[in-house]
Amino acid sequence: MQRTNILFDLDGTLTDPKPGITRCIQYALAELGHEPPENDSLQWCIGPPLVDSFKRLLNSTDRQLLERAVQLYRQRFSLVGLFENRVYPGIPEKLASLQAQGYSLFLATSKPFIFAEQILAHFNLSQFFKMIYGSELNGNLTHKPLLVRHILASEDLAPEQTMIIGDRKYDIIGGKCNGLTTGAVTYGYGTMEELTAENPDMIFNTPEQILCRPSGGTSADTAANR
Repeated sequence: MQRTNILFDLDGTLTDPKPGITRCIQYALAELGHEPPENDSLQWCIGPPLVDSFKRLLNSTDRQLLERAVQLYRQRFSLVGLFENRVYPGIPEKLASLQAQGYSLFLATSKPFIFAEQILAHFNLSQFFKMIYGSELNGNLTHKPLLVRHILASEDLAPEQTMIIGDRKYDIIGGKCNGLTTGAVTYGYGTMEELTAENPDMIFNTPEQILCRPSGGTSADTAANR
């Protein structure tokens, strides 16, 4: 059955959020009295649920401490961090092309919906998406398998007609758990080792390669498949 729906991750797939995310994590850690790591050593925090990152950074499962860390992070992120971001070159053109080909595009991000909505609007990307889905501020829907399941149910999408595209293993896992075709982008923050370990159906090295139809009559599936 032909795929007609695409779920896109946000961070590391559509935009490069590294400055905002890492600076907000550094701010939260400093406010809690910890010496924050350098920006580059925080790249692994781009993708997983925020509370999971703070569990590792603080080496703690103390609920109150983790809630305070997330609160401090969002204190800066909501005002400054969400716009310390840039759209990857080629993304607007690719989204426009997919939309013109008849695909229904949905955003599927672990980032809270309230922030994801503002980011897409700020970068003029909202126009390409049928609906924006993100997590809730209370932590609900931060894990990709649950978020994808929620989207499928809310939009009445058939898994066999739906694909998810993202840059981290969480996107691939979320798709496979729900029977979706999976596509991994290598220009984001997941390493090739991380991505291939989850055996995505397709791998794209640039935004331009996403479901492209190269000259010569080769199908998109064959061209993009590993």
